[in-house]
Amino acid sequence: MCWLEGAQGAQRCLQQAALVTVVADRESDIYEQWDRIPDGHVHLLTRARWDRQIEEGDTLCGWLSKQPAMACQILDISARPAGKAYRSTDGARKSARTAHLAHMELRYGRVRIRRPQDCRASQTSIALSVVELKERPDTVLPGEQPVHWILLTSHDVETAEQALQVVNWYEQRWQIEQLFRTLKRQGLGLESSQLAEASELLKLASIATLAATRTLQLVNARDGKTKQPASDAFDGDEVVVLEKLQGKFEGKTAKQKNPHPVHSMAWASWTIARLGGWTGYASDAKPGPITMLRGLQRFESMVQGWQLAKMWA
Repeated sequence: MCWLEGAQGAQRCLQQAALVTVVADRESDIYEQWDRIPDGHVHLLTRARWDRQIEEGDTLCGWLSKQPAMACQILDISARPAGKAYRSTDGARKSARTAHLAHMELRYGRVRIRRPQDCRASQTSIALSVVELKERPDTVLPGEQPVHWILLTSHDVETAEQALQVVNWYEQRWQIEQLFRTLKRQGLGLESSQLAEASELLKLASIATLAATRTLQLVNARDGKTKQPASDAFDGDEVVVLEKLQGKFEGKTAKQKNPHPVHSMAWASWTIARLGGWTGYASDAKPGPITMLRGLQRFESMVQGWQLAKMWA
């Protein structure tokens, strides 16, 4: 029900949006969701969990195995810790892998998935687009599993460009993972709250989501690619304090300077990351959401001190 209610909530809250796409992992691959949610304005994009029966007289995976590759793409695959296996948020077990360039084959098409037995959904079958991105066997490293995504969506997919757009949309799901990582144990510790009333917990979750979103804005801006101004996330006093902090963190050499335009979000991100413990050197790992969150928490205390000092001046 959480998947159905979440998507229905998006339908209500985002009625003025030009287009809404609910992006989710395997756990959301529920027939009732496909039956109830898509309406031409709100779409679903979900990684397939089940090898569903389809009207074409085969299973989803069987049908895909007979389709030719429509395009090829090289993806830069990040590493998972060597020798470590873990479960993803949808319960699927993931094995360790090394960073490498994966040669991916793209397949796509249109199928009608059948209603499962004992399912009370109104539609006996539903037409969906399917996009498969699968690593070529000859490029898979020894002892590792190939990268393999099967994506189902209510969007029309008729060209390779549309299929790659669906893949790009699904890649944004990592933002969802990062948001919840920031909200939970490694960040704001929302699940440790001892509030007993649901209404109070909802208020706390809303405030925490604002803080987590601000944190992710800084992470996304750290390379200067978003072109956002710092004013998207910081008010006037906060921008002044950021200006004051530059001299504290910048060194004498070019490598120790904040490389981003003044008053840009990237400029603010560099300073907040330094407050969170990042060294500032490009050779070090890029600051992630936990580093940014630590930096923001320190920064907010500094801003409060600055405001008190102005009151007493």
